[in-house]
Amino acid sequence: MARAALFLDRDGTIIADAHYPSHPDQVVLLRGAAAAIVRANAAGIPVVVVTNQSGIGRGHITEAQYHAVRERVDAEFAVLGARIDATYHCPHWTERDGPCACRKPGIGMHQQAALDLRLSLAASAYIGDRWRDVLPALTTGGFGVFVPGEETPMHDLHEARAHERPTVRIADSIDDAVTMAVAWIAKARG
Repeated sequence: MARAALFLDRDGTIIADAHYPSHPDQVVLLRGAAAAIVRANAAGIPVVVVTNQSGIGRGHITEAQYHAVRERVDAEFAVLGARIDATYHCPHWTERDGPCACRKPGIGMHQQAALDLRLSLAASAYIGDRWRDVLPALTTGGFGVFVPGEETPMHDLHEARAHERPTVRIADSIDDAVTMAVAWIAKARG
């Protein structure tokens, strides 16, 4: 039976955006992110991180460096009792590799997670600090929450405001975003 998930962006949403982090020491959890993930865990909602990592395609970081950073992210959250169930990344740089299905706002990573973890994309929530992180909610019929951060482009905030509706919201923090998402998923479950 397919279940709802919480799809979270990584850089700028749950960790500070270090611009192509290549070393685990660059991982800094954002305030409230661990508690928010713990809340999703307690509600029985799988937490899936989906992250564009064009730094790999650009040659700024290697796959090995990406995985070392990912392992640190998982470990830092685990120390605080927060479990990330799976992480998917898109290593492509569209200027060199051309378009791909996995780079957000594409839903290739989400579709792979749905297959791997038996998830319903329409019943899931999508949270991030860029419009491309939230747009999959409109594509799949799920629930999106835009959380503007320090490096969110104004254009993205304008897009989120233009598309705000009952299934696309804007939150002040990751904590508020996950609270909205957990409530929406619970209501959808009936």
